[in-house]
Amino acid sequence: MEKYVGAKLHGLRVTDAKLNYHGSITIDADWCREVGFKPLEYVEIWNKMSGARISTYVLYGDAGSKCCILNGAAARTCQQGDEIIIASSVFCEIDDIIVHQPRVLVFGPNNEIVDRITYEVFRREDGCLDMSVRSELSENDYGFPQAISR
Repeated sequence: MEKYVGAKLHGLRVTDAKLNYHGSITIDADWCREVGFKPLEYVEIWNKMSGARISTYVLYGDAGSKCCILNGAAARTCQQGDEIIIASSVFCEIDDIIVHQPRVLVFGPNNEIVDRITYEVFRREDGCLDMSVRSELSENDYGFPQAISR
């Protein structure tokens, strides 16, 4: 078994940081459900502003609230307005990740979803692994190559 990206929220802005709380990250439940984050699932958080990297668990916030709240000790690593990446991981075999096709939501400055991405891993005819990054936008909007050979 190997560790793979399970799902990701990219470019989300922190809406609050509550130090005097028992811990975790509270995220809009609609976003969690769309990418497949489960309640109490552990996720990695990468702060694009400070470089801080932490691990904590997910609490569902109010659906439609656009919330991203760092709680407890995690509140020390992110400030309101910081841009972060939240990623879950899965332990599986490569054939499982080929079927899974991890989903990514990309956010704009007001925590609006600006794109939905799917990571597609596949085997080429010669058996080598390959992948593509499929966006609801055209590939040129991010400059992602259509396929990345491995």
